Amino acid sequence: MSTSVSTAPAEKCDLCRAPLAEMHQHLFDPKTRRLECACDACAILFGEQGQKYRRVPRRVRFLADFRMTDEQWNALMIPIGIAFVFRNSDAGRMTALYPSPAGPVESYLALETWDEIARDNPIVSTMESDVEGLLVYRVGTAREHYIIPLDECFKLIGTIRLKWKGFSGGMLVWQEIGKFLERLKGKM
Repeated sequence: MSTSVSTAPAEKCDLCRAPLAEMHQHLFDPKTRRLECACDACAILFGEQGQKYRRVPRRVRFLADFRMTDEQWNALMIPIGIAFVFRNSDAGRMTALYPSPAGPVESYLALETWDEIARDNPIVSTMESDVEGLLVYRVGTAREHYIIPLDECFKLIGTIRLKWKGFSGGMLVWQEIGKFLERLKGKM
């Protein structure tokens, strides 16, 4: 009598179909606004502006000295305390993505307020358009800010979609968000 073990099919590179490791690179297509999984050999081909794909960086930076007042945050009109702010090259402006139980919600930012925040925090000018942005976490008394890759933003959104229960999300989703932030700190 034999037993069969069901295993998930290995993920493949969206460009060349080569098998991928669990930790692999991602490419972003600004025209379709899609993330593509890529092997190292394919990802290395994309690093220049003007190419079809933008290579998603892997760096994570915790911004301990980031300055943003509650008034500035409120002026951005983001209805929850978690958002990913990035430079949208297609729209030519700063955009916020924030998670919801139904998936990401996109919102353009009040430019005057963003310009003020950027003047106070010149590090945001180092973010790569479309593929890297500022993760803002302002829940309860927490005030944490990170520059993270776009794929990390979508991991957080996916976690929230999977774990959200009821009106406020439930205890489990907030524990998972805490674990996500701890993992970010571990990547630095």
